[in-house]
Amino acid sequence: MMLYHVNWCPECAIVREKLATLGIQYDDVVVSDFRPMRKQVFEVSGQYYVPVLVDGDAVLTDTWDILRYLDERHANSAERSGTE
Repeated sequence: MMLYHVNWCPECAIVREKLATLGIQYDDVVVSDFRPMRKQVFEVSGQYYVPVLVDGDAVLTDTWDILRYLDERHANSAERSGTE
Protein backbone atom coordinates (compact mmCIF):
# COMPACT_ATOMS: atom_id res chain seq x y z
CA MET A 1 0.00 0.00 0.00
CA MET A 2 1.26 3.47 -0.89
CA LEU A 3 0.07 6.87 0.24
CA TYR A 4 0.99 9.88 -1.87
CA HIS A 5 0.66 13.10 0.13
CA VAL A 6 2.13 16.40 1.23
CA ASN A 7 2.91 17.06 4.88
CA TRP A 8 0.82 20.24 5.28
CA CYS A 9 -2.41 18.85 3.80
CA PRO A 10 -5.23 18.40 6.38
CA GLU A 11 -6.96 15.67 4.34
CA CYS A 12 -3.67 13.81 4.02
CA ALA A 13 -3.23 14.01 7.81
CA ILE A 14 -6.67 12.48 8.31
CA VAL A 15 -5.72 9.53 6.08
CA ARG A 16 -2.35 9.07 7.84
CA GLU A 17 -4.12 9.08 11.21
CA LYS A 18 -6.59 6.45 9.99
CA LEU A 19 -3.76 4.24 8.72
CA ALA A 20 -2.01 4.58 12.09
CA THR A 21 -5.19 3.84 14.03
CA LEU A 22 -5.75 0.69 12.00
CA GLY A 23 -2.09 -0.30 12.34
CA ILE A 24 -1.64 -0.51 8.58
CA GLN A 25 1.88 -0.40 7.21
CA TYR A 26 2.28 1.58 4.01
CA ASP A 27 4.89 3.23 1.84
CA ASP A 28 4.93 6.95 2.57
CA VAL A 29 5.48 9.03 -0.59
CA VAL A 30 5.76 12.75 0.10
CA VAL A 31 5.29 14.63 -3.17
CA SER A 32 5.90 18.19 -4.30
CA ASP A 33 3.79 21.03 -2.94
CA PHE A 34 3.52 22.29 -6.52
CA ARG A 35 0.76 20.28 -8.24
CA PRO A 36 2.25 20.22 -11.77
CA MET A 37 5.41 18.63 -10.33
CA ARG A 38 3.50 15.65 -8.89
CA LYS A 39 4.37 13.35 -11.77
CA GLN A 40 4.19 10.21 -9.57
CA VAL A 41 0.67 11.09 -8.49
CA PHE A 42 -0.43 11.68 -12.08
CA GLU A 43 1.12 8.39 -13.23
CA VAL A 44 -0.90 6.34 -10.75
CA SER A 45 -4.14 8.32 -10.62
CA GLY A 46 -4.48 10.49 -13.73
CA GLN A 47 -4.70 13.68 -11.65
CA TYR A 48 -2.46 15.81 -9.41
CA TYR A 49 -4.40 16.10 -6.14
CA VAL A 50 -3.51 14.36 -2.87
CA PRO A 51 -4.05 12.24 -0.91
CA VAL A 52 -3.89 9.24 -3.22
CA LEU A 53 -3.93 5.73 -1.79
CA VAL A 54 -2.81 2.79 -3.89
CA ASP A 55 -3.59 -0.69 -2.58
CA GLY A 56 -2.87 -3.31 -5.21
CA ASP A 57 -5.15 -2.53 -8.13
CA ALA A 58 -7.24 -0.06 -6.10
CA VAL A 59 -6.39 3.62 -6.62
CA LEU A 60 -8.36 6.04 -4.46
CA THR A 61 -8.20 9.82 -4.87
CA ASP A 62 -10.91 11.15 -2.56
CA THR A 63 -10.26 11.42 1.18
CA TRP A 64 -13.67 10.10 2.21
CA ASP A 65 -13.46 7.24 -0.29
CA ILE A 66 -10.06 6.34 1.14
CA LEU A 67 -11.39 6.36 4.71
CA ARG A 68 -14.39 4.24 3.73
CA TYR A 69 -12.14 1.81 1.85
CA LEU A 70 -9.80 1.46 4.82
CA ASP A 71 -12.74 0.80 7.15
CA GLU A 72 -14.28 -1.76 4.81
CA ARG A 73 -11.06 -3.58 3.90
CA HIS A 74 -8.91 -3.28 7.00
CA ALA A 75 -10.92 -2.47 10.13
CA ASN A 76 -11.60 -6.15 10.81
CA SER A 77 -7.87 -6.88 10.59
CA ALA A 78 -7.18 -4.20 13.18
CA GLU A 79 -9.80 -5.65 15.52
CA ARG A 80 -8.30 -9.13 15.20
CA SER A 81 -4.79 -7.87 15.90
CA GLY A 82 -5.94 -5.77 18.87
CA THR A 83 -4.79 -2.43 17.49
CA GLU A 84 -8.19 -0.81 17.76
